[in-house]
Amino acid sequence: MPQNVPSWDELLDSAQRSAVHLEMRDAYGVASEAADFAHWKGTGEVDDDPDSPNWAPWTRLIHRTVARGVLVRRARIVSEPVSDYIRYEHAGTAANVAAGEQVRWLPRRQASAIALPGNDFWLIDGCLIRWNHFTGDGASAPGEISEDPAAAQLCANAFEAVWARAIPHDEYKIS
Repeated sequence: MPQNVPSWDELLDSAQRSAVHLEMRDAYGVASEAADFAHWKGTGEVDDDPDSPNWAPWTRLIHRTVARGVLVRRARIVSEPVSDYIRYEHAGTAANVAAGEQVRWLPRRQASAIALPGNDFWLIDGCLIRWNHFTGDGASAPGEISEDPAAAQLCANAFEAVWARAIPHDEYKIS
């Protein structure tokens, strides 16, 4: 059954205290990133300017969310050695951080004993989940909203366990 999934602006504008995001894939095939990813693979250059046309809509959203006192945290579980996509993502994360997100990285081997949900997610104020779904090749698939208390608790517990073990972005080095 199709679901009315709020836009990113609507979702984050609704946050009052916290917005946490857990990413668990080693590669994403999101169409809007394809050209930038290909450029990075060919040149090693990445757009990490928070004011660039690519980043500005997101960074403005995060700025205004953080300005309201909402804590925005993003954690990424990654296999090591990391994939090319994770190298690309790490290289561009300075824009997320400049916008006001706190970002940490957790090597997958350190996540083995953590109960994790089956999909990436955003959790807003500990109760509203935006499940991020992807196809097998990493393309975006329609998202899903849930307010199931048990699922929200699973997401909250998983995120906090990952966060406690994860390495802050400025300390996580990719070799």
